[in-house]
Amino acid sequence: MATGLLTSAAAEQIVTTCRTAIGDSLRSVTYFTRDDYEQVYLREDLERDADLSTFIGHEWRGFKTAQTAYEGSELGDYNYTIRVFDNGFLIRVTSESDGVFVTTDGLTVKDFEEVATAISSFLESREVS
Repeated sequence: MATGLLTSAAAEQIVTTCRTAIGDSLRSVTYFTRDDYEQVYLREDLERDADLSTFIGHEWRGFKTAQTAYEGSELGDYNYTIRVFDNGFLIRVTSESDGVFVTTDGLTVKDFEEVATAISSFLESREVS
């Protein structure tokens, strides 16, 4: 679903960032705001049949809920979420106004940290622009 939320250069930047951090384990990349989304990458061996609008609603609410629930805890600030499924993983990195969720095949904790840091940098650079 191309919505024009991202310029071609920004879409390419986030996909390149994720491909560099994750490699061939990258399944998909979706950029989202509270009201809209754009899937910017889907690995060619996967079907384009996921209900992304439902995912986005859940991931946005999930970010807000987690951020509020852990605010002021001894754990420190909320950074990102990893979800584990039978056939892969989802990592969500969100700012106050937008976010990215990435689906992958198996990764290490170090890989997740690397991609989360890279996506956070991408989102922060968009806020400055």
